Amino acid sequence: MENNFKMIAKTFFGFEEILTRELTMLGAQEVEAGTRMVSFKGDKGFMYKANLSLRTALKILKPISWFRASNEDALYRGISKINWSDYMSASGTFVVDTTVHSENFKHSQFVAQKTKDAIVDQFRSKSGQRPSVDKDFPDIRINVHIDRDNVSVALDTSGNSLHHRGYRTATNIAPINEVLAAGMLLLSGWDGQGDFLDPMCGSGTILAEAAMIACNIPANINRKEFAFEKWPDWDNVLFETIMDSLLKKVREFHYTITGYDKAPSAVAKAKDNIRNANLEEYVKISERNFFDTEKDTKGPLHMVFNPPYGERLEIDEERFYAEIGDTLKKSYPGTNAWFITANPEALKFVGLKPSRKIKLYNGSLEARFVKYEMYEGSKRTKFQKTENNE
Repeated sequence: MENNFKMIAKTFFGFEEILTRELTMLGAQEVEAGTRMVSFKGDKGFMYKANLSLRTALKILKPISWFRASNEDALYRGISKINWSDYMSASGTFVVDTTVHSENFKHSQFVAQKTKDAIVDQFRSKSGQRPSVDKDFPDIRINVHIDRDNVSVALDTSGNSLHHRGYRTATNIAPINEVLAAGMLLLSGWDGQGDFLDPMCGSGTILAEAAMIACNIPANINRKEFAFEKWPDWDNVLFETIMDSLLKKVREFHYTITGYDKAPSAVAKAKDNIRNANLEEYVKISERNFFDTEKDTKGPLHMVFNPPYGERLEIDEERFYAEIGDTLKKSYPGTNAWFITANPEALKFVGLKPSRKIKLYNGSLEARFVKYEMYEGSKRTKFQKTENNE
């Protein structure tokens, strides 16, 4: 336990509770949700496991210093007090990422520059050498977060955002973020215990994330690298041990995961991405217009999709959303249908009342994630049967 240290998992607005649950189930200690983040404790092995496993985390940060600074001199002094040779060498490379919410510091680029100066000056005064900045492939990525006069300095353990899973090489216009897709699936209650359909699958992101959840496949198993692999204390044997233990927990899947898209180019891209993720045995994709389909599985169907919007939408929204409602109502009994839209006003055209409505963000767009419950027969018939049984 003495080897445990604090970490922070960054996420999207609305996913804090799910990420808290993910971390708790993974075995994290002292898990505490904040806004767009969850803090927790674990050891080095758990840091590796969190990066490999978490579906709704964007980054895992390892804080190394907290101090107060109300001006540039105080910031410089605070950064200088950190012993940077514990984390990097004088011949190494680094980059500074900054997030600033402060009246005292107006520009994040200025904060990054001041941080860089303090680090370089420390190495130069000790050894006469200095590390250099490399924005593309740094040995260490440093995160500086300033809220008013509170400064937090952390090492970025992940590198590129964890939504870069490693399987998606082909995309359509405005593909959905992998972390957003996974979070939507978990919010919808998808657990792999039934049949699944994405009727507007685009480049197949929701399908891939649904299959990985269903089979308990680690979210970032296909990722090429993590930032911690360049750290001085990188332990490849420990990492491989963690990876093996996670893969032993992959489970069988006994239902169907299906994707439709009416665009041949989207179908081709989706198939490529599913192949890249090694999920072909679980996911079937075909060129079909959702509005011409009907439910072709028995038992409950779980549906999650991201309807096209903006430049991808070739017809007027009123007709498009009305067709979604008509298709669900007429052709998909016994279905829990969820979809996300950045146009809440368009929901009135669906002609159905959502049973859930959750506020999320799709990129910078405020969106609604909505659920429609399609009963076998009518809802009235369902309740009449229940009453008769009583």
